[in-house]
Amino acid sequence: MELDDIRKEIDKTDEVILESFLKRMELSREVAEQKAKNGLPIRNRTRERQILSSVQAKSGEMEIYSHRLFNTLFELSRSYQATLNNVQGTISGIIDRSLLPVDTIFPQTGTVACQGVEGSYSQIAADSMFRRGTPVFFKNFEGVFGAVESGMCEYGILPIENSSNGSVKQVYELLRTRNVNIIRAKRLFISHELLVKPGVNLEEITEIHSHEQALGQCSEFIKSLGDKVKLFAEPNTAMAAEAVSKSPERGAAAIGSSYCAELYGLEAVGKDIRNSDNNYTRFICISKEPKVYPGADRISLIATLEHRPGSLYEVLAAFSALGVNLIKLESSPIVGQNFEFRFFLEIEADVHDRRVRGMLTQLERTCSELRYLGNYKED
Repeated sequence: MELDDIRKEIDKTDEVILESFLKRMELSREVAEQKAKNGLPIRNRTRERQILSSVQAKSGEMEIYSHRLFNTLFELSRSYQATLNNVQGTISGIIDRSLLPVDTIFPQTGTVACQGVEGSYSQIAADSMFRRGTPVFFKNFEGVFGAVESGMCEYGILPIENSSNGSVKQVYELLRTRNVNIIRAKRLFISHELLVKPGVNLEEITEIHSHEQALGQCSEFIKSLGDKVKLFAEPNTAMAAEAVSKSPERGAAAIGSSYCAELYGLEAVGKDIRNSDNNYTRFICISKEPKVYPGADRISLIATLEHRPGSLYEVLAAFSALGVNLIKLESSPIVGQNFEFRFFLEIEADVHDRRVRGMLTQLERTCSELRYLGNYKED
C-alpha cells in the first residue's frame, strides 16, 4: 500500500475508535449514576486489573502499548465520573470555603511576616506584593510560619525556589507540616553585589558572609577570589550585610543587594556577581485561611504515593487526561522509610473548573496522602 492509502485506512480506523470511545464514555456516565445511587466509590481496582489482564493476554507484542491505552481510558472515565457525581472530599471542602467573589482585589495592606532583617530579598518581595504592607521580621522560616498560624501576622513571604540554585527544601517541608495556604507568588530578579566597609579593596577580602543560596548563586565569582577567602553561611543576605557592618574584621564582606549597602553603610566592590544572568527567586505569600483570588492559575500539591509500580504514572495520567500542564515535579525522601519518596507538584489549573476539582478529589483517594497547598496567581 502507498502512504496515502495507509493514511486513509488509519482515518477509517480512527473513526471507529472515536465512535467506540464516545460509546464507552456514555456507558461511564451510566456507571456513575449507578455508583452514586448505591453509594459506591468511583474506582474499582479489582475490575481494572481484570480488564488489563484480559487486554494484555490478547495484545501480543503490543501488550505494553495496550496497557498504557487502557490505563488512560480508566483515568478519563474516573475523571468524568467524579465530575458528574460531584464527588466531595477534604480538598473539596477547603476549595469551597476559599473561593472569593470575582471582583475581589488582592490586598495591598496588612502585617507581613518576613525572614531576616530590613533589606532582605523577602522584604523586597513583600513590598512588591503589598504596597502599603507592614513587614514584621523573624529570625528563621519557622518564625514566619508560626506568625501566620498564630494570627500574629496576616501574611508571610517565603523564598521557595531559585532559577540557578534550586528549591528551598526547608520551606517545602514546612509547607507540608504547617497549617497554611499559598495565596500568591512572585518572581523576583536577584542581582547580587559584594558589599564591604567603605575604603576596603577587593584584594583585602578574607571572608564572605551570606545566605547559602546566595553563596551558591555566586560560586564562580567567589572561586575567582582564591582559597584565602572563607565562607560563612548566614540566615539571610540582609543579616549578613548587617553582620559585616558590625564586624571588627576589615576584610569581611557580604553578598547582598544594593538596598542592603544603603541600609548598612557598605560599598559594592563587585556588582552583578551572580553566575547566571537569568537569576530569579520565586517567593510565595502564605495565609492562615485558604483564599483563591481571581486570576489564580497555578495549583501546588504535595503527594505521598504507594510504594508500587505505576503509582506516580497514575497521578501524571490524571493531569494528562484533562490536558493539565505539569510545571514542577520534585521528589523528596521520606525520613525513616527506605527509598520511599513524596512529591512536590505544581500544575497550571484553576479550581473554578469542576473537572479540576473532580480530578483533585480522585487523586486524594488514590494517593496515600495529598496536601493541597493552594490555587494562586504568580506574577
